[in-house]
Amino acid sequence: MGQREQLLAGARTCLLERGYAHTTARDIVAANPGANLASIGYHFGSKDALMIAAVLQLIEEWGDRIAEAADGAAGNTPGERLEHFIRGVLAAGPQERQVIAASVQAYGQAAFSDVVREQFRSTYERARVDLAALILGVPAEHLSDDDAASVGSVALALINGATLQWLIDPLAARGFDDLAPTLARIGTPASA
Repeated sequence: MGQREQLLAGARTCLLERGYAHTTARDIVAANPGANLASIGYHFGSKDALMIAAVLQLIEEWGDRIAEAADGAAGNTPGERLEHFIRGVLAAGPQERQVIAASVQAYGQAAFSDVVREQFRSTYERARVDLAALILGVPAEHLSDDDAASVGSVALALINGATLQWLIDPLAARGFDDLAPTLARIGTPASA
C-alpha cells in the first residue's frame, strides 16, 4: 500500500471514530502508522482535501452497496425505485451514520477550497448519472444529458434532504415511507 492509500485509510478510520471536525493531520498518521505527515500536502494538497477524498470514498462505497441492494427489487415506477433507494439510505447502521455526519461537516469546506469543491462536483456529476439510471430503470449509457441533469439532481436533493433530516431526527425518516404517492400528489394540479 502506497503513501496515498495509507493516508486515505488513516483518514477513513478517523472519520468513523472521531468525525470530520475532530480529526487532525497527526490523528490520521497515528491511525495508520505507515503514513507520513509530510505526504499529506504532496498527495492531497491539504488535510481537508484528504478528509474530503476519504468522505467521498466512503459515501461512494456505501451508495454502491445500497444501489446493488435496490437493483431489481426497487419497484415498477421511477417514484417507487427512488423511494426504495431512500429507504435503503435511511436504514443505515451506526457506521454509515458516522459517514453521513462526516459528509455534512465536509460540505462546508467546499465554500473555501477549490480542490474540495471540485472533488464534490465530480462526485455529484457521477452520482446524478448513476441515480437517474437507477430510478429510470435504464443503463447509464442510454441516459440523456437532460435526464441525468433533471432526474439525477432532484434525486440527489431528496436523498441529501432525507439524510440531513434523519441525521437530526431519525423519526423524520417516516416522511419518506410513501415517497412515490407523495411525488405523484405533488405533480397533480390543485383542483379549482
